[in-house]
Amino acid sequence: QVHLAESGGGLVQAGGSLRLSCAASGGTFSSYGMGWFRQAPGKEREFVGSITSSGGRTSYVDSVKGRFVISRDNAKNTVYLQMNNLKPEDTAVYYCAAAVRGGSAWIPRYDYWGQGTQVTVSS
Repeated sequence: QVHLAESGGGLVQAGGSLRLSCAASGGTFSSYGMGWFRQAPGKEREFVGSITSSGGRTSYVDSVKGRFVISRDNAKNTVYLQMNNLKPEDTAVYYCAAAVRGGSAWIPRYDYWGQGTQVTVSS
């Protein structure tokens, strides 16, 4: 069983930055595609971005391209989401997820989920 734990959320002003971390335990982290998702109040969970198991390729939703960067450290079993130039519309609970067969923007692709961390961006 894989356990994922996000951290690094908080309150930040518009234009600021945050770095989220997602630490994995159990399983074989280096073989999993990893994704970041977010869910704002009253909205469906949406894809933010993903990274391949090797870290060689990333993919992002258009709304965060150029502002967010996903990276991973397989030696530390951790994936990161660096968020820059944050906007109020980025306010949401952010979740990391692991995909045994490789990640994508499709939520059912993911096998394991963290509990989420709140990001609030004030205007």
